[in-house]
Amino acid sequence: MEYVFLLAILVLGAVIIYGTYITVTTIADKIFENRKWELRSTNSGITLPLRLQAYERMCLFLERITPGNLLLRLTPNAVSSLELQQILLHDIREEYNHNVAQQLYMSTYAWEQITNAMNETVAVINHAAGEVSAEAPPSELARKIFAQIIEKNDHPSTIALKVLKEEIRSLF
Repeated sequence: MEYVFLLAILVLGAVIIYGTYITVTTIADKIFENRKWELRSTNSGITLPLRLQAYERMCLFLERITPGNLLLRLTPNAVSSLELQQILLHDIREEYNHNVAQQLYMSTYAWEQITNAMNETVAVINHAAGEVSAEAPPSELARKIFAQIIEKNDHPSTIALKVLKEEIRSLF
């Protein structure tokens, strides 16, 4: 009889200890989860403006490397088609290098689209430059570039801008 009483007390003690353990771990998990959400909330308050600024800068980059905008801005600075080609490529590289850190704040897919847009723009410029002589006036290279852009339905810069806009909308 004493053994049954001791066994009952032991079982009851084990149940109480187990119940206390479950209660404490559940409360601790909820506290940690709340801390996690508070930290995420604080971080999002800090990183959201940075992300928006990165998207804004990359939209500006894509607009600036659009062949039409490049040519309007840089053609007056060149005296030959070779010089215009070099100026255009240099400007694209400088813009890209200036904004390369922005990839930290956007998806890999968006960054790939931006890089693709830059590479396609460089390819169009180089292809058009291959069709004119190096000493030709810069306006001839500009016409060739415009002709190639007109042939394409969607320029990669336009596609990349759409991707960026979709990602910005998903943030809100």
